[in-house]
Amino acid sequence: MKEWSSFNTLMTKIKRLIRGALSLFIALSLAGCYGFGKGTIQPQLAYAMPEWRIQSMPTAFEPLKEQEEAQEWGKEYKIGVALAKELDLYRAVTAFKRAHILIPKSEMVRRLEIQYYLVLSYYIGHRFEDALEAFESSSLAMIDRSFPVYKDLLIVLYDCYKNLNEIDHANRVLEAIHQADQPTGEKLKLSYAISQGEVNRIVAASYSPQIKQQSEELVHFYDEYKKSPRTAQALNALIPGAGYLYIGQKQTAITAFLLNSLCTAAAAYFFYNGNIPAGIVMTSFEAGWYFGGIYGAGEAAKTYNERLFENNANQMMRKNELYPVLALQYAF
Repeated sequence: MKEWSSFNTLMTKIKRLIRGALSLFIALSLAGCYGFGKGTIQPQLAYAMPEWRIQSMPTAFEPLKEQEEAQEWGKEYKIGVALAKELDLYRAVTAFKRAHILIPKSEMVRRLEIQYYLVLSYYIGHRFEDALEAFESSSLAMIDRSFPVYKDLLIVLYDCYKNLNEIDHANRVLEAIHQADQPTGEKLKLSYAISQGEVNRIVAASYSPQIKQQSEELVHFYDEYKKSPRTAQALNALIPGAGYLYIGQKQTAITAFLLNSLCTAAAAYFFYNGNIPAGIVMTSFEAGWYFGGIYGAGEAAKTYNERLFENNANQMMRKNELYPVLALQYAF
């Protein structure tokens, strides 16, 4: 009778553990599914301006006059331009800053040029926050459409705000670009939809029949080959590792299956032999692997979708020069 009573006590504890595990499973499964419901992706699309392209782009400003070149600020200005054309942007910024300090305040036109080159240098170097700080501390906010690089400056500001996720500012600048240059505004609108992974808006943002065809191909390919994060999670919940196998990560799938099997077998062994503390410890390990695997499978599916989208979107962005930096008309 005593042995039977001990057995019943053990079974009661195991049942409580199972109920607790199920509750935890439901809670963590719901938490694990959070964020995957809308199938959103966050692709990383970026373009680094090559040196040859910078050197092939004209400047919008008048060359320095002989007397300007003889001035200290003029020498720094020329050094900054030469360095910027070689994409030695850190030293170019330093030279432009010196030129800006040395130039008389009466030389307002040249001061604006230097200020713009500072902003442009930061922007091409992907230092978006510094570019905006340089703009906000300059006199460039007072310029109008007569400024030779007015549209280029708007494009720079738009891309900086977008990369810093200041969407309201980016949208206001995009509207100004659309008013100043409608074709460029439409290209940037499509560029935004692609770079943000807004798959449902890409076709609608297409600005010509040819681009619409490319957009439809991009979206169709993505929809056909993307993986469902929820399916990956569900499969991993049924059989640990199956979610990773679903997205093609065979080695991770085998590792997950073996780890979960070993932990489960060890926990069962300890409980069966009456070593409850060791069984509880091993069960906690297994719970960590199990629920972590469910969440990880969902994240892996999301990452798979992002890489799938990026590979094709990057080709379309380059081919049609949809990266904002490629819409610039002038450089140094």
